[in-house]
Amino acid sequence: MRWAAMLRGINLGKRQLKSAELKGVVEGLGFTDVRTLLASGNVVFTAPGRDAAGLEAEIHHALKEETGLESEVFVRTKDQLDAVVAANPYPDVARERPASLVVMFHRDDILAAPLDRIAKCYDGPERLHRHGRDLFIDFPDGQARSNLGPAMARAKFPRASTARNWNTLLKIRDAL
Repeated sequence: MRWAAMLRGINLGKRQLKSAELKGVVEGLGFTDVRTLLASGNVVFTAPGRDAAGLEAEIHHALKEETGLESEVFVRTKDQLDAVVAANPYPDVARERPASLVVMFHRDDILAAPLDRIAKCYDGPERLHRHGRDLFIDFPDGQARSNLGPAMARAKFPRASTARNWNTLLKIRDAL
């Protein structure tokens, strides 16, 4: 089965990881058809007979052992990414401002309570929409100017996540 792994916080600040290093770690696990995408911790590969939780743990452990870098790892199949694309509640943003549309990937379904807390403590321009374990965020003024991150922390939103903008998400899905 083909998988996409997305690592959290790669190549931000001091958390540097070259694509060749990431590819080597994944190939070292015996996975095949390994290809990295962009420079933000994205890799697609073939690993038959594995489940998502096992793959996430294997890659996380190997990454720490081989590079010393600890990063949350989130894996998805092409069918799962196709479902995310189909569920997009903001198709106009995807067309007109794809870099401003972000999907946050989580391990578990997103509960309503953290979103309710965000709504109570934050009145920014962003629009949020949960779909199972994924959160769509429209950043109309861009991510750099947004204060949503601190509001999410105050609302105790689950930290174990990674985010990709719409352009990157489509590239990952298409690479599968």
